[in-house]
Amino acid sequence: MKRVRFSSENPVLNLKLPAWRSRFVLILMFAGFAALVVRALYLQGLSNEFLQKQGESRYARTLVLPASRGKITDRNNVVVASSVPARAVWAIPEDVKAPSGKLAELAKLLETPLPVLQRKLASDKTFVYLKRQVPVDVADKVAALDLDGIHQQRETLRYYPEGEVLGHVLGFTNVEDRGQEGIELAYNSQLAGRAGSRRVIKDRLGRVVEDVQAVRAPANGHDLALSIDTRVQYLVFSQLQEAVERHKAKGGAAIVVDTHTGEILALANFPTYNPNHRETLTGARLRNRALTDTFEPGSTLKPFSIALALDLGRVQPSTVVDTGKGRMNFYGHTISDTHGYGRLDVGGVVQKSSNIGTTLISQRLENKEMWDKYTELGLGQAPKLDFPGAVAGRLRPFEKWRPIEKATMSYGYGLSVSLVQLAHAYTAFARDGDTVPLTFLKTERPPAGTRIYTSKTARTMRNMLEAVVGPGGTAAQAQVMGYRVAGKTGTARKIINGAYASKYVASFAGFAPVSNPRIVVAVMIDEPTAGSIYGGAVAGPVFSKVTGGTLRMLGVEPDAPFKSLVIPEHPLEDSL
Repeated sequence: MKRVRFSSENPVLNLKLPAWRSRFVLILMFAGFAALVVRALYLQGLSNEFLQKQGESRYARTLVLPASRGKITDRNNVVVASSVPARAVWAIPEDVKAPSGKLAELAKLLETPLPVLQRKLASDKTFVYLKRQVPVDVADKVAALDLDGIHQQRETLRYYPEGEVLGHVLGFTNVEDRGQEGIELAYNSQLAGRAGSRRVIKDRLGRVVEDVQAVRAPANGHDLALSIDTRVQYLVFSQLQEAVERHKAKGGAAIVVDTHTGEILALANFPTYNPNHRETLTGARLRNRALTDTFEPGSTLKPFSIALALDLGRVQPSTVVDTGKGRMNFYGHTISDTHGYGRLDVGGVVQKSSNIGTTLISQRLENKEMWDKYTELGLGQAPKLDFPGAVAGRLRPFEKWRPIEKATMSYGYGLSVSLVQLAHAYTAFARDGDTVPLTFLKTERPPAGTRIYTSKTARTMRNMLEAVVGPGGTAAQAQVMGYRVAGKTGTARKIINGAYASKYVASFAGFAPVSNPRIVVAVMIDEPTAGSIYGGAVAGPVFSKVTGGTLRMLGVEPDAPFKSLVIPEHPLEDSL
C-alpha cells in the first residue's frame, strides 16, 4: 500500500483563505449578540407590558371577596338563619401522595365514600374540590392529617337554628350561598349583597404572594325581619305533626294570620325537612303544601256564597229554605245532606252545613256574581306573596258553568284552592268585610284593605260561623276555653285520575276572638285514614289548640266566660 505523505508541499495545506471572510463572520457574531442585548434591554426596560401580561396570565388571579349574607330574624328578633364560618377542602391531585390509611381517614372525616374520593384524586385536573362547606371543627381535623396536596379555603355555611320547624318557610341555600327555596330564594338579592374582588399573584400551591391591584370591598347583604313568631310556629308545627301521625294521614298544613296587618305569624307543613341536613331534601318533603297543594275546599266555602246572597239582599238571615229529608234531585243529579234537616233559616244552613240549603240559596245568584266575588276573594289567581311556588288554584269561567256546576261551586266542589288562599279569604269575615294582602315580612304599618262584603254582612256571618262551633254545629271540637271562636269545617273527596275517590281532605278555617278577631287559623289534613275523616273531628282539634295557644302568647284578653266546653258525644258531620 502506498502511504500518503503530509508535508508543507500538500496543496490543501498551502491553500490560503481571504482575510475578509473571517472578519465578516466575527462581525456577524458581534451583531447578533448586540441585537440580543438591545432586545433584552427593550423588553426589560422600555416595554415590559407583554411579559407582564404573560406572567399575569399564569400566576395572577382575581379573588372573589364574598359578601356576608344577611341574617333572617323572626318578628321578635330571634335569629332563624345566619351564616357561620366553614371551609372548602380542595386538592392538587398530582401532589397528593398519601398512604391508603390516611385517605380512608380523610374520606371518613369528609363523609365521602373512599372510592369517590380516590376518583377525584385520580383526576388530571390541577384543582379539584373534595368537599364544600365543611364545619370548622372537621376542617381542623383534616388539617391535622398533614397531607401533601390537600388544602383549604375559607367560606361560609348557612345555619338554621329552628331546623325542620321553619324548613318550608326559610328554604335553604346551595354551596354557592344562593337561595334555592323559600324566603332564601324569594329575597336572595336582598340577603346576598354584592361580592368584592382582589387581584393577587399566586404560586402553584395557590398561596398569595403579592397584591397587584386595589381591593374592591364587598357590600354585605341586608338583614331580613319576618312576620313569623317562632313561638307560634313551634306550636303550629307540633300540633300539626301530632294530628298527621294520629290520623295516619298523608300530610297536612296549617297557617296563622294576623287579621290586623295580614302578617303570617306561622306556616307549617308535615312532612317537612331540616335545611341543615341536605340528605333529607327529597321531593315529598320539599313540598310546601300550604302554598303549592290545591284541594276542593268543600264546606269551608259555603259561607262565601251565602254571604254574597246576604250582601245583595237576595236573602235575609230569617229567610227559610226547605232542605226536605236530606236528598234533592237537581237537574238530573242528586244533592244530599248527612241528615234530613227540613226547614232551615240561613243561619241554620251554615250551622248544619247543608249542601241542599246552600244550593237553594245560590239559585238566587247569577253565575257572574258568584264568579266575581270568588275572584275578589283571590280564588283562581296566585296569592300576592313574594314567595316562590304559590299556585293560583282553579276557578273555571262562569260562562261555562252548568246548573249543577254552579250548585257544587256554591258548597265547595268543582274548584280548587290552596290553604293560604282559604285563610286569606276568611280574613274578610274577621275584618268587617275587607281583606289585606298577606305577607311574610314584619310590617310596621297595616296596608289599606280591599272591600269584599259590607260590614253588616261580615258581622252577620261572624255570628253564624260562631254557631258552627257551638252546640248543634259541626265543629264543637274547635271550641277554645275562654274565647269565642268562629269557623267552618270542610270534608271533601279527592279527585284521583279524573274521578272522585274514597280519599278525603279534612279542613277547618276560622278566627278568634269573635268580639274583636285577632287571628285567622286554617288547617288542612290530607287523607286521614285512622279514626274520623271529617273536618270537625280531624282538623277542629288542631284549630282549637293552635288558636288558644296563640291568643295567650299574643296577650289577647278572653272574651268568653270560663266554663267547661260543651262537646256533643255525637257531633254533626259535614255533608259530602
